[in-house]
Amino acid sequence: EPGSKAVAIKNVTANEPFFQGHFPGNHVMPGVIIVEAMAQTGAFALLSLETNQGKIAYFGGIKKMRFRKKVLPGDTLRLETTIIKLKGSLGIGHAIAFVDDVIVAEGELTFAIG
Repeated sequence: EPGSKAVAIKNVTANEPFFQGHFPGNHVMPGVIIVEAMAQTGAFALLSLETNQGKIAYFGGIKKMRFRKKVLPGDTLRLETTIIKLKGSLGIGHAIAFVDDVIVAEGELTFAIG
């Protein structure tokens, strides 16, 4: 939905570079990588607006982020970011990450368009 929502899919494999150190013998996808994926999904939603074509979306911050379950190799991560507020060049998105329709992470992200 241009400007309001974007959905992305990430197939998590055991070959991801971050699994080498997180954690040896007990691989868990780092929360910061999940948040980055949510932010990229939100940026895609914002940049899909015709008025934002050719611009750059900057990730501004995180609010109320909660991690509910581990994301493991073999999981399919579905990322949904809905833009809930857009004023001028600033926006707020509600981001949710799912594995098998179960919420694994959720929170608010802020963006700036430049």
